[in-house]
Amino acid sequence: MDSQSLLLERIFLTVFPLIAIVATGYFYARHRTPDMDVANQINIDVFLPALIFAALSAESFDLVRYQSLAIGAAVIVLGSGLLLLPLCKLLGVHPKTFIPPMMFTNSGNLGIPLMVLAFGENALQAAIVLFLVENVLHFTVGIYILDHKTRLLNLLRMPMIVATALGLLWSGFNLPIPAAIHTFIEMLGQISIPLMLFALGVRMTSVDFGNWRIGSISAVLCPASGILIALICQQFLSLDTTQFAYLIVFGALPPAVLNYMIAERYNQEPHQVASIVLMGNLGSLIFLPLTLAFIL
Repeated sequence: MDSQSLLLERIFLTVFPLIAIVATGYFYARHRTPDMDVANQINIDVFLPALIFAALSAESFDLVRYQSLAIGAAVIVLGSGLLLLPLCKLLGVHPKTFIPPMMFTNSGNLGIPLMVLAFGENALQAAIVLFLVENVLHFTVGIYILDHKTRLLNLLRMPMIVATALGLLWSGFNLPIPAAIHTFIEMLGQISIPLMLFALGVRMTSVDFGNWRIGSISAVLCPASGILIALICQQFLSLDTTQFAYLIVFGALPPAVLNYMIAERYNQEPHQVASIVLMGNLGSLIFLPLTLAFIL
């Protein structure tokens, strides 16, 4: 088998399981209309924090190792918003509607499993660091964009932030974890990734193709801006080949489904945001394989 065939096979083996789980959630929801609110809440409060703690508390985790990667991720998130802000007037869309989905991408539902499948289990810690950077900025800067009166101190109460602090504490002081407890936490964390993908499929049934024009444009601008800023960041951060690949994949991710949920909560044109999210995630079926082909 030649190198091109091996590359195509690796891309297929990376992308297909993700698409298959999302599709399973989508088609199941078309027939059963499940209420995923409870499952999503449990995932955010229990399973995802367990995944974060298990990864960060591992003896091999080195925060300094991912410092530059975290800086790059923050620059991509914030830089995408600044780069695309001038286009809002040209596209005739409100900045509060357009900018958050361009900044805050699917680093949880899609990013974590994508990186693990593409680069192996060794990529899990880096994927979680990228997810945490994006998530912290989403619940601080992202919420502030929509509501300047929000209390950012509420962030400290989030289970994911608590799990992050505890995980770094355990790793920093090299504290032991009994094998039985570690296995228990690890098994809880392993639930989170397939559940996030399944929930993404279910959520996609609730949005439509309205405002398809802005959705289609966003599907191109979101990964394009992220990749462009990642390439610029590399000139200053000088990441090694592997971490640079992680950063490129992070930049290429589509808008997070959470943007739609937050827009709905703050009544910020949720139907238009839904179209941006839907078209962006559909567009990722093209952009993510192309990105993987580029970096692999």
